Amino acid sequence: DRDMDAAAKWIRRAAEQGYAQAQVNFGTMYQNGDGVVRNLVKAAEWYGKAAEQGYADGQFNLGMLYQNGHGVERNIQKAVELYRKAADQGHAKAADALRSMP
Repeated sequence: DRDMDAAAKWIRRAAEQGYAQAQVNFGTMYQNGDGVVRNLVKAAEWYGKAAEQGYADGQFNLGMLYQNGHGVERNIQKAVELYRKAADQGHAKAADALRSMP
């Protein structure tokens, strides 16, 4: 779809300039295959860029990939660490994920 292709182009530009929300959005596009070819490794890379900036959505999304081994090697300890960082910022889904961890 041409609209998604155009969106991907603009979101990528913002992501490359270091905007954490755009990095999460671009990661989500890769995770879902919206406007780009689905690629979980690239999704993890973009979520990681946002997570490194302390952005809670990036931490949570990357944590989910680590918990499930999607695009990265499964690592429950890393998932918990990322969830905790996001939950400490008030991210409700991350707090829920922590409570549901074995």
